[in-house]
Order: sequence, then structure tokens, then C-alpha cells
Amino acid sequence: MAAFQYFKENLRASAQLIGLSDAELETFQKPDRILRADLTIPLDAGGTASFPAYRVQFNNARGPYKGGIRFHPGADEDEVLALAAMMAVKCAVVGIPLGGAKGGIAVDPKKLSSSEVTALSRAYVRAFAEHLGPDTDIPAPDVYTTPEIMAVMLDEYERHMGKSLPAMITGKPLSIGGSLGRDTATADGAVAVLSAFLEDRGLDATRLSAAVQGAGNAGAQAARLLEQMGTRVIALADSKGTLLREEGLPIASVLAVKEQAGSVLDAAVAATERADSAAVLQSQADLFVPAALEEQVTKATVTDMHAGIILEIANGPVTPDADAELATRGVTIIPDVLANAGGVTVSYFEWIQNRTGERWSRAIVETKLAETMRHAYREVADFATERGVPLRQAAYALALTRITDAMKVRGRL
Repeated sequence: MAAFQYFKENLRASAQLIGLSDAELETFQKPDRILRADLTIPLDAGGTASFPAYRVQFNNARGPYKGGIRFHPGADEDEVLALAAMMAVKCAVVGIPLGGAKGGIAVDPKKLSSSEVTALSRAYVRAFAEHLGPDTDIPAPDVYTTPEIMAVMLDEYERHMGKSLPAMITGKPLSIGGSLGRDTATADGAVAVLSAFLEDRGLDATRLSAAVQGAGNAGAQAARLLEQMGTRVIALADSKGTLLREEGLPIASVLAVKEQAGSVLDAAVAATERADSAAVLQSQADLFVPAALEEQVTKATVTDMHAGIILEIANGPVTPDADAELATRGVTIIPDVLANAGGVTVSYFEWIQNRTGERWSRAIVETKLAETMRHAYREVADFATERGVPLRQAAYALALTRITDAMKVRGRL
């Protein structure tokens, strides 16, 4: 099933909860704008290469469009459209006054030199500059894009506009207006939501075990925070395999080895088992944290899963058919549109700092992030309890209510 179809399935169920008509739902499901371009850059070896590029501006009823730019060979219009739609929902769930957008270039940046990546980044901004800006559409990093790439894009945009406009993009290096706390915001926000959930359910983090899929920035930070909470991280997976240890893995040392050697499997830890990447799904952990790719928990893989709680740090890691199966088992899914909204929340904080000229300490950012995420969880959980629905359906329903209310006020519905 296509990514945008997943989004529409989640949306349809929630629209029924709030009494949205089919016509109103259809209007909301249409993006405001889909921008396309073919970006041609010179190659170091001579000649040129062209790459399809996209920027989908889904909905700005609640504020300027907001969303990352990914450099990935699998980036296509359907994927970018789905992610833009999810960004609109995500911003509404956590109550920040931004809309939803997403961008992408169909490219494998690992096959390009540094100068070629820079040229591609500048070409992207030139192609879409008229549709970007601090009050219009604010990009950010995503898959295979970095703060350094954001710096290049900002430089190109400011050259085009002829003035300094640091608030046009977030996820920048600190030296040019980036925010402290942005580097770990996604996992920090997710674990803040998890903590609120555990308190809500009367569960003790120190009595739980966890399996984390993904040892990149978000997965690694989530594993660190879970260990700090006293939760045993018994499985940690990257693209090369899964490291398992029933007593819990020494996260700091495992991640230090991965940083140097390239995989968690290179860590020399006593009493560990090494398995393929899929083994993390079948671990005996109480909590499963998908923090890697989409569509990892499917109808085919859900059968052997044991976790009673799933914290979705990745975008779309559980497919709708797997979601339905897990619901029949009583598994609680803390959905991506709530759990991984920490990144866009701190991007919003960065935007505010750039607009006002303020510089917030890491402590202030972390405190504001935790407050925002815990408050968002409370609203979603209360709605779910009142309506007797799963957290995902509640999150979508709340977001849809807020966005459509804004659209009605503006005369768009």
C-alpha cells in the first residue's frame, strides 16, 4: 500500500469520530501545492546529472508550512506527500502554530562528493526559493540531510533574497542560529511521552525491558534515555544486525563501538547473542521502539511480536493491518504523530529564537519540550479514554479537529 493511502486510512477513521463530512474530509486530504523540479548539477568527473526533486505544501491553516527535506533514492511524490500530511497532523497534535510540508530529492547522497551534495542543496533552494521563507515554508533536516546542508541552503536562500533570514530554515548549526537541544529532540520528546504514559498506567520503568530498532541519532538517544530510566534495553538493532542480552546491554559502550566500528554487532559484550536485523522484532521485550524505517511491523512480521507497548519514533513503522492485529491483542501503540513530534517542536523553538533574537539554554529548551510533549500526551490520552479509541485514532481526531477548525475560520471549508 502506498504511504499516502496509509495516512488516509488513519484519517478516515478519526474523521468519523468528530463528525466530519465526506466532502470536508476530501477537502482536507488535498495538498495545497505540489512543487516539482529536475535538478541538474555538474559532476566532479565531468558532465552533469539530474535528480527529481519535490516540495509538498500540504496545509497551512494553522501557520507557515513546516517540514524536512530528505535526500534518499526512494524519495518520490507519494512518500513526500504522505510525510507532508503527517507533519500537518503532528504540529496540530502538539499544539504548535505551524502547518505541514515535506521535501525530497531522489538521490543517494553517499554516491556524491561533498561538493556535489553542496551543489544539489543550492539547486534545490534555487528551484523552490519563491515558495520558501520564515512566514511561508520553513524546511529542516530529514533523512541524509544535516545541519551543514541546512547552512548551505540558508546561504543560498539569503543570496537569493539579498538579506539575512535565519528563520527560513531550522536544524542549522549553532553558529548560525541553530537551537541547543535540537540534536536529541526527537528521542527526548518521545521518551517524555513514554514517561507520561507509564505514569498514567501505573507502570514502573525499572521493571520493564525494551528493544530498540535503529541505532542512529534517534534510536541511540532513546536507548540511552531508557537505560537512564532503569529500563533494561535487551535488544538493539542496526542495519547489520541485532545485539541481544537478557540482562540488558551496556548502552554507552555498545554505542561507542558502533560509532567507531560501524555496527552494534562489533561490540564485545559478555553473554550477548547476535542475530539478523529482523530479530529485534521478535525479542521478548515489554516495549518495542521502532526508530529506523517505515513499515517494519507488518501483517507478516507482527505474528511473532511479544511487546505490549510500541513507541513509534520512526514515521509509519506499523502498517494499518498490523495495527488492527495488535489492537486485538491489547497492545498499546504510542503513535508517531505524537511520539516523534519532539523534533518539529524544537524546530519551532529555533524559529522563535531566530525571529526574536533570543538564545535559549539547553535546560530551557529541554524543559519546554518536556512540558509540550507531556501536555500533548495528556490531551490525546484523555480523548482516547473519553471516546474509547486507541491513541492513534485519538491523536488524528484531535489534530483533524484543530486543523479543520482553522480552515473553517479562514473560509476554506
